[in-house]
Amino acid sequence: MTSMSAGSRPSTEGPGRAETDRWRATAEVLDEVRREPGLTRVELARRLRLASGSATEIAARLRDLGWVTEERAPCGGRGRPTTTLTPNPDGPGVVAVDVRFEGWRAGFAGLDGTPVAVRSGRHRRRDPDAVAAELDGVVAELVAAAAGPVVAVGIGIAATVVDEHIAEAGGGQGWSPLDVRRIGAGLGLPVLVGNDANLAGVAEVRDGAAAGARTALFVTVEVGIGGALVLDGCAQTGARGAAGELGHLPFGDPGAGCVCGARGCWTTGVDGRALAVLLGEPQPDAPYTYTRAVLDRAAAGEPGPSAAVTSASASLARGIAGLVNAHDPEVVVLAGLGPALRAAAPEAFAVAYDAGLMAFRRAVAPPVHDDAHGEDGVLRGAAAIALDHAVSAPGLAARAG
Repeated sequence: MTSMSAGSRPSTEGPGRAETDRWRATAEVLDEVRREPGLTRVELARRLRLASGSATEIAARLRDLGWVTEERAPCGGRGRPTTTLTPNPDGPGVVAVDVRFEGWRAGFAGLDGTPVAVRSGRHRRRDPDAVAAELDGVVAELVAAAAGPVVAVGIGIAATVVDEHIAEAGGGQGWSPLDVRRIGAGLGLPVLVGNDANLAGVAEVRDGAAAGARTALFVTVEVGIGGALVLDGCAQTGARGAAGELGHLPFGDPGAGCVCGARGCWTTGVDGRALAVLLGEPQPDAPYTYTRAVLDRAAAGEPGPSAAVTSASASLARGIAGLVNAHDPEVVVLAGLGPALRAAAPEAFAVAYDAGLMAFRRAVAPPVHDDAHGEDGVLRGAAAIALDHAVSAPGLAARAG
């Protein structure tokens, strides 16, 4: 099995340069079809500066491999007739998996990157060996049931991913170290691994609330705060794959300890555990569920929960403003419980966001949008990185070999 983290290269020896180069133009055509299904062969040739014969040959190759279907284009006047290329719904694809502390979701995605046949479940046991074995079985079942061949597996996990394994899961909630390389190990497929927030951010930039943005900031509130800086459609993962731990920036109370081992983390003023402290209630076993309950109590008009939610919303906005000052994004996307926290105290959020921005940014402050993909964001991002590898020139060459 080949295993890698998002944005990294396979750890096993791949095809040589000559083999890879032979697939480069084919990979470029597939990339265009992914971005804009239904392009004509003539338009593809023009965009990629391909000779007509080369475009015809590549289209035939992709049709034979099952990646695309080719149909005659509507007549557009003079000139030789052309064809359109669209993703084959019964063609090759990838398995995408979203692993969380309490459970999982998984599905199959074709070239269009949309997860289908999605199934979900709760972990029967939470120790690393049991989780890996359970998900290995889920992946094998999806591969067996897929209409077309599965060419890669993408895994998004609610954890800090370091060197392709988990360093710390779900805000310190404890299944480290879960070696995700064991999932799908017997299938001989490339396995791509990424942090869940990084992958959801990729999905929002590819075709979600930040579609088209070259620089986007993604922030999600789950158990803690995660996120990603996404540049040209790729999440910045850092030297070891562990970038994006936004919740552990020192934006919080310097005296407040965090489960990560640091003090003053942003998370300590925003998530369910922070709300419990503000309300003088016991620390919740399920911070995400607890936050939902506090939001419901605030909506019902309870003074204590209302004040706590207002404080958390303002803290969330201040931190986002600081990240905007640091990274200069075109747009910010808010996900998880973030949209609900903002909606529960919109004035507090708006005032804190504006106050935290450098003065020159206020007139053209980056908009803060709610996410578009919701619970499918991680699956779509996991599918995206798996497809990125599978349809790249090295990926195509490796599979052909």
